[in-house]
Amino acid sequence: MSLAPFVQIVARGKGRARSMTLDEAQQAMTLILQGQAAPEAVGGLLMVMRLRGETAEEIAGFTAALRAYVKGKLVHADLDWPSYAAGRSRGAPLFLLAARLVGQAGYTISMHGWNSHQSVTASVRDALTLAGPHVRYTPLEALSPAAFSLLKLRDTFGLRSCFNTVLRMWNPSGAPATVQGVFHPSYRSLQAQAAEMLGQRDLSIIKGGGGEFERHPGKAIQVFGLRDGAHIEENAPSIVDATRRLHEVDHKVDLRGLWRGTVNDPFAVATITGTAALALWTLKAAPDFAAAQDMADDLWATRHQQESLSA
Repeated sequence: MSLAPFVQIVARGKGRARSMTLDEAQQAMTLILQGQAAPEAVGGLLMVMRLRGETAEEIAGFTAALRAYVKGKLVHADLDWPSYAAGRSRGAPLFLLAARLVGQAGYTISMHGWNSHQSVTASVRDALTLAGPHVRYTPLEALSPAAFSLLKLRDTFGLRSCFNTVLRMWNPSGAPATVQGVFHPSYRSLQAQAAEMLGQRDLSIIKGGGGEFERHPGKAIQVFGLRDGAHIEENAPSIVDATRRLHEVDHKVDLRGLWRGTVNDPFAVATITGTAALALWTLKAAPDFAAAQDMADDLWATRHQQESLSA
């Protein structure tokens, strides 16, 4: 079977084209991942979808195919944490220390990703040693070379495709809870709808720093997603009085110094604890945002003691 029938579905022309159903999208992505689709057809399909906008059914179908294709490669985790931001508007990956706090609360985190265009100061992989023992990071190119090839089509197109969204939806460890950061706010409801179709029950999506799951502590944050399978749209209040950007170009953050306590940067610390609080709330470790923030603050204050106890 070729990809041509699916390209025809989305590209027949005005009045005749339509979006794919979930099953059709799953069939199409299965062909692509198995290497049975011509590169020209893959490019045509993805670019037509970008032009008119993908649907929740198509995202869910593509994600279901990717899950089936790479099933069983990662051990189960409590929390799925995708990391696929391009990095051009990012500073230091403070969310890694947030994930470390969540790990110290007793949860396992599966982080997977690919982070292109990043400067040394923004590199996720260069800072992974700071993420702690409860965070397992798997690079996309090792987890699925086929998926990695699809993501890298961005270099050919000069544009992102819906596959960037699929990777955030992936959850390859089968975690019961997942957090996602997006760069474009319109994707929050799209991803929540697709997650519901895939049977996900607990999911938090925010417009995060550079597209990562990382909150601005000086702003109220809208949290979209699912809670016990029901759609949510909540507001997490600001936690500090600050009007600066999340990542200032001329502001360097020493992650190791922050963790050790040799660097004083209250805004960076608030970013870390605020992000950890949203993740803990997603995991239902606390009943509301205020309690989750208190928990994250306590974890930060006792972080060295916690590590001594677990050593």
